[in-house]
Formats: sequence, structure tokens, C-alpha cells
Amino acid sequence: MLTPLRHAILDYIDRLAGDAEGRFETPVKALSVSRVSQPVMPRHMIYRPTICIVVQGAKQIMVGDRVFGYREMQSLVVTFEVPALGQITEASREAPYIGLNIDFDVAILREVMEAMEEPPRPAGEGAAGVFVQDFDGVLADCVLRLVKLTETPKAIPVLYPAIMREICYWLLTGPNGREVCKLALPGSHARRMTDAINLLRDNFTAPVRIERLAAAARMSPSSFHQHFKDMTAMTPLQYQKNLRLLEARRLMVADGASVASAAYQVGYESASQFSREYSRTFGTPPKRDVTEIKAMPFQAVA
Repeated sequence: MLTPLRHAILDYIDRLAGDAEGRFETPVKALSVSRVSQPVMPRHMIYRPTICIVVQGAKQIMVGDRVFGYREMQSLVVTFEVPALGQITEASREAPYIGLNIDFDVAILREVMEAMEEPPRPAGEGAAGVFVQDFDGVLADCVLRLVKLTETPKAIPVLYPAIMREICYWLLTGPNGREVCKLALPGSHARRMTDAINLLRDNFTAPVRIERLAAAARMSPSSFHQHFKDMTAMTPLQYQKNLRLLEARRLMVADGASVASAAYQVGYESASQFSREYSRTFGTPPKRDVTEIKAMPFQAVA
């Protein structure tokens, strides 16, 4: 199924953007496709619950101190929102990186679980939430049909939900179904941690209050802190810092904000402290980093 899928993605990008490279949104809800002809250096970004599929080439992401590499015929599945360091490791003019992202539809995932005679039981409450699995067979066939929906926009509202139900079913009945199902279970630790993560994300400019986050997750502060670190490979304070720095970078690149303005907008009281933490995280001072990003010939895909 990989060759037809590769052709379908390339046909769509050619029709949409000619020879352009980067990441492209599609008329299909939650689906984006990418083409890049050279390796991309590590980039910090927020990964939301999603399926990232490599059709050609290879990628790698780092979540905290955990590294996940995946390549052609493999997919990365993320079941919670987390800052991560991502990069394309294999791409060339002759064999460009080709991939696609499908955001999870939790409502559809929950419907599928409710309709299953024997839905998967959640795995233990330890880490995971991010994993790599092979991408082939019926799952690849579903994704091909999802991409081909771009050719018939009027069919998307009718057929998209049905195809997404299939994708959710095969993920739930696959080797990592016990992890995927946590995304749809309202009472699971993963679901409660997601509530706390959403609270932290929505208030990332304010000081971290562990007691408030723990209450959102319905846990004691000590239990919450340990579960948070197990799930995200970072502390709540580190997670908040990543959110702040990523938003500041967006403000400087997309909105033209100055270093000081971006720092204050994301909650820093000191522009010098912001610059130090930015340099440690991204490997280069803010002004230089923004200049380099704006000089890139295409929007880097991570």
C-alpha cells in the first residue's frame, strides 16, 4: 500500500503547491501531508494527540530523555499533548521525505470503543503514551482512502467519519490498543493527566501551582508530580518552560515581536533570563534563531 499512498500524497501536493516543500493542510479534517527534500535539524514543537506516518524517509523525536525513531512503513502515535524535539533524519532530492499527520478524533475513538464487543483494557498507569508501530495492511488502506478524499471534497463530510472509525478500530485492536484506549477513557490516569496538561497549557503565562494541577487531575500533589514526569518525561515546571519558549518563538517569527516583548507576553519578568533559557533550549540566542528560521527556504517539518 505504500506506493499508492506515496503517489496520492505527491499528486495532492503537486496540484496544491507545485514544487513547493513543507507541510500542507488538506480539505480533510485533521489531515496534513508533508514533502521535504533535505534533512531538517531538530525543532521544538508541541505534539498533540496524533498519528504521524512516514511514507518515505525517516524521522526522530525526543520527548524528555526518550528518543523515538521511525521510518518508511512505520508510524509514531502520540496520545497526549507534549512538547518534543523533532527532526527529519532522511530526505533527499531523489527520495524526499514524505509523510502525513492525522489528529485523533477523541469523540469518534470513544464511539468505536463503545461499539466494540470487547474493547481493549488500558495498560498499566506507567509511561508510554508515545510509541512507534508498523504501518501496513488494513490501516494503510484506510489512510490511502483518507488521502484520496482530497480529490472529491464534497464526499469528505459523508465519508471522513466512516474512515476515521476504521482507523480508530484498527488502532484499538492493534498491538498498542491498550495505550490508545486511554485517550478515550474519562476516568483513566492518562485522561486526568490530560485535563491537568490542558489547564497548564491554557495558563502557561502564570506561575505553576502544583496543588491546582493536582486537583485538576484528582490526585495528591506528590502522586501527580510522579505521574506527570512518568507520562511526559519532564516536570510541570519544565513543561511550562517549553510552552513559554515555543510561544515566544512563534510570536517573534510570525508576529514580528521583539525579544523583550515576546518574553513579557509569555510570562517572563526578565528578558535576560528569557534569553538565557531560550539559548539553552534552542541552542542559539533568540534574535539569531528567528533570523535563521525566517531564512529557511520552506517551513521546516518536525
